[in-house]
Amino acid sequence: MLRPVRADRRTQPPRPGTPRGMRLPLVAAAVVAAGLTAACGPSTEPVGSAAPTAASASPELSATESGTASPEPSPTATATASASASASASASATPRSGSSPARTGSGAAAGAPATASRTPAAARPASVPGPGYDGSADAQKLIDAALRTAKSEGRMVLLDFGANWCGNCKAADKVFGQPQTSALLGTSYQLVKIDIGGNSSANSALLRKYSPSGGTYTMPVLVVVTPSGTVRTDTHVTGNPSLTSEGINSFLRQWAS
Repeated sequence: MLRPVRADRRTQPPRPGTPRGMRLPLVAAAVVAAGLTAACGPSTEPVGSAAPTAASASPELSATESGTASPEPSPTATATASASASASASASATPRSGSSPARTGSGAAAGAPATASRTPAAARPASVPGPGYDGSADAQKLIDAALRTAKSEGRMVLLDFGANWCGNCKAADKVFGQPQTSALLGTSYQLVKIDIGGNSSANSALLRKYSPSGGTYTMPVLVVVTPSGTVRTDTHVTGNPSLTSEGINSFLRQWAS
């Protein structure tokens, strides 16, 4: 048996439903959000935290750039890395202990004193005695000293036996005093003048020692002797050269070596 419906009961109007046309966009948005979560991983930020700023979104690159940017390091890690980089730069700028100094183009260490090569100084020209003969001189001592000097300086010894009254001896003295002849004598010879015009038996003995052929001597007698005392030439045997600059210079050059 049906009960009559009370006249004062009000029926509730139906709830408005979501239009069908708006359901599709909501479903699509949910799918996109799910895809982003799967690609990037779950967020590590707490709920309600602000989004990263533009400055923090670009992480600082390391000293050596790579293709992939690394996340921004913590402040402590950044300070440590900066200190390490500074120490490395300082170590690179400071030379290593014990390392060899920079070398110059010559290959010697910088600051090393240069060593100059020394060449032996040339011997000074020998002094040439003046004109005339000293009858009081010890001729043997003069010869011995000349032989020692000739040996140390690489010269020959020229013995000039003559007399102060001899005209040919004076002519030879005049040539010996000329610059070119004097230079030849000083460079290549030790000249010893021995007086045989007086009564010195010692000097006469020296003449016979270095010119032993004997006989009549034509003055001046010129004898070339090596530093060891060996006679190389004797004009008493070979004859005197022309007593001119050309003749005497040619004689000196011939027996100088």
